[in-house]
Amino acid sequence: MFKQFYGLTFNPFDKEIEIDKLFKSSDLNELEQRLRYMLDNRGIGLIVGEPGTGKSTCLRRFAENANKSLYRVCYLPLTTLTVKDFYQGLCTMLGTTKRYRKVDMFFEIQSAINSLYYEQRITPVFIVDEIHMASTAILDDLRILFNFKMDSANPFVLILSGQPQIRNKLMLTSSYPLKQRIIMRYSMQGLTQEECRDYLSSRMKLAGCSREVFTPEATLAIYNISGGAPRVINNIATAALMYSAAKRADSVDEEAVFQANIELGA
Repeated sequence: MFKQFYGLTFNPFDKEIEIDKLFKSSDLNELEQRLRYMLDNRGIGLIVGEPGTGKSTCLRRFAENANKSLYRVCYLPLTTLTVKDFYQGLCTMLGTTKRYRKVDMFFEIQSAINSLYYEQRITPVFIVDEIHMASTAILDDLRILFNFKMDSANPFVLILSGQPQIRNKLMLTSSYPLKQRIIMRYSMQGLTQEECRDYLSSRMKLAGCSREVFTPEATLAIYNISGGAPRVINNIATAALMYSAAKRADSVDEEAVFQANIELGA
């Protein structure tokens, strides 16, 4: 209903947005530079951020833009994986044979990485998402699995991405060797107040509405409630548009934002 009322061709705050149409926030720009550094130097990187701050979206853009002739991107989200499940997931992504014993899969994975990098001249790029859910055993195996030539070579890029709890896990004595090998760290900050305003405006224009629908007061309220987290901004903005369209209001004001927040149960 709100799409027709405001002359929109699609929901401007839907998460299924095309990669080339992502809003270029300072967070996204900075992270892209850090990821390019990782491609140039290889090794292990860590991206940390609260839920909804755009970690996975940035990584999706990074993965889709990577030169396929130079990089083989493997994405593995961690949920409740066991160590064996983790190894089998890596085998699947690398196209190697799954073995019953972990030690056999260990050598299969390292052999595949060496083959890609040294023989095919393709750098394997591993993105392990939701790393805060990893067990201590998986973190320890990461350190061992991605140790090549007695830690003197890095024929890979390994990006670990997750929520801030991962910092505590990496402080444990058992995970400290892995922490020492991280060469890039970035903490997602979310949108600034100015970026939040520009984001709302640009998304509406992209969907076909050229006028300013969100009042300055509504924009400020959305920013204060969301803390700049894009996912929360999207949810509140969509609910506020629905509320305002139901009232046949030409603009989305502060009241609509507060009502939307109540409806979302925040």
